[in-house]
Amino acid sequence: MEIDEVPRTRMPAAERRELILRDATAVFASNGYGGTTTDLVAKAAGVSQPYVVRMFGTKEKLFLAVLERAERILAETFRAAIPGPDGHERRERMGMAYVGLIAERGLHQVLMQAFLLGGDPVVGPEARASFLRIWRLTIDEAGMSEEDARSFIANGMLINTLVALRLGDAYGADPDIDAMFTVAFPCSFDVFKDSLPTAAERY
Repeated sequence: MEIDEVPRTRMPAAERRELILRDATAVFASNGYGGTTTDLVAKAAGVSQPYVVRMFGTKEKLFLAVLERAERILAETFRAAIPGPDGHERRERMGMAYVGLIAERGLHQVLMQAFLLGGDPVVGPEARASFLRIWRLTIDEAGMSEEDARSFIANGMLINTLVALRLGDAYGADPDIDAMFTVAFPCSFDVFKDSLPTAAERY
C-alpha cells in the first residue's frame, strides 16, 4: 500500500513539520547533502514524498529549514545554560549542554555540512549568518571575551569532528581517540561518552 498524500495520523501542521525536520536532520547526517533526497526524508518520516515537497519545496529549502532548526535548538540550549555563575563555570555548563546535544540525532553533522557548503550561493550565506549569530551569542549573551569565545567554539568544532567521523565507534580501542575525547571537553567527558548513540540508534 502506498503512503497517503497526507499522513494518516492527524496532528497540527507545526508539529508535523518539526517531526519531519527531526527525521530530515538524521537523514542528511547519514547520507550527506549530496546523497539525501526528499524521497529518503519522506520514507524516514513516514509520509509521502509529495507531502515533503509540498511542505518544504526543494531539497535545498528543506536543508535550510533543517539548519534553522539546528541553530534554534543550539541557541536555546546555550541560553538555558547561561544563568548562574559566570566565567569558567558558565563555559563549562554551556560545553556540557552542547555535548548533550549529541542525543539530538544528526545535529552536529548537519552543522558541519552547512559549513562545507559555504561556497554554495544559497546555503553559504545562511550558514555564515547562522555561525555569526552563535558567535555573537557567546559574546553578547554569555559574556565571553573574544578569546574565550574562540576557544569555546574551537572545542565545539572538535566535538563536531569527532561525531562526524564516528570516532565514538572506536572509543576504548584506540588510545589516541580516547585522548581526543578527553581533551575535547574534559569536565564533561562522561556526558559526552554516555550521549554517543549506538549503531542501532544513530539513524
